[in-house]
Amino acid sequence: MKTALEPGAVLPHRVYCVCTKNSPFALQHFSRLATCNFPGIVTSMAFGVFIHRTDSIYDDVPSERYQFPKQYLSRAQHCEGDWIIYLEPSKVRNTKGYFAIAKVQEIIADPRNADMHLAIIEPGTYLDFGDPVPFRDADDVVEQGLLNDNGKISGRAQAAVRELSPMDFSRIVERGLGQDHDILPRVDQASQPGGFQETHAPFAHLSARDRINQLTNRVVRDRNFRKTVLRAYGERCAITGLRLINGGGRAEAEAAHIRPVEYDGPDIVSNGLALSGTAHWMFDRGLVGLAEDLTILVSRQSNDLDAVKGLINGSGKLCVPERPANRPRPEFLTWHRENCFKH
Repeated sequence: MKTALEPGAVLPHRVYCVCTKNSPFALQHFSRLATCNFPGIVTSMAFGVFIHRTDSIYDDVPSERYQFPKQYLSRAQHCEGDWIIYLEPSKVRNTKGYFAIAKVQEIIADPRNADMHLAIIEPGTYLDFGDPVPFRDADDVVEQGLLNDNGKISGRAQAAVRELSPMDFSRIVERGLGQDHDILPRVDQASQPGGFQETHAPFAHLSARDRINQLTNRVVRDRNFRKTVLRAYGERCAITGLRLINGGGRAEAEAAHIRPVEYDGPDIVSNGLALSGTAHWMFDRGLVGLAEDLTILVSRQSNDLDAVKGLINGSGKLCVPERPANRPRPEFLTWHRENCFKH
């Protein structure tokens, strides 16, 4: 007699199994059954979609927390301990679509608002997609679980918090992380492990389990961090103001963390700067820094103050991204001034 998990087995109306969230058994077997739309399967893993917009009335910081009303509590709790994908609504001008991914560490009551709850994001897990995924792809929607029996978008699409099938999760992550791009620099900078593995992972059609492994891969995270930072700054060095493209069409600028990964700096655009190789070297060594108003500071310990000042763009201030949400956050700049910049 075949077990319920063997190919070709006749499955009963409902299957029950108790197993740990994100265990190999749950990720490998239940995700396979769920993607086949077996009506009786109840999985212990629950990926999700959180809708977010930068002008939201909610107290959201996507890399740290997501605020939501009580009506979504049970849905959010299903995602506790699992990964969610952030979606910017289609009605937002120049929407990014599915733009980032993060792991929900826990769900708590909002201590400052009795009507709200918070999804706390596990530190170091948030990652912007190097290639944001549009809600619609040609005439189809990427999130197939939103379609009803007639192939039309159901009312679930309006839910700010909703569960996401393993198949849709894998599809969105594949598109968000899996494309190379010409703006990447010719050579990457050596990075610290930061607790993540260093090996490369192929971008073929992978299972939900393998996608999760990619999300903690330092090489994958560095590559997507570079894409998002360089795109936000228009491939232009934020200190010199120069936009240099080599003969192969690749940007000369590199992506620098303001607060480094090895000191718990997150892989988010607002903790990043697009810098030329020389400016990156000086910034990491504290020879240049940034004031609160984004004035570029030059260390008095530099051996050639005039030469360093000559590299700075004419405004004397940082060249910032067009989107305010992509600009450096004050707490990261403060950390750099207090821990790295040589006054």
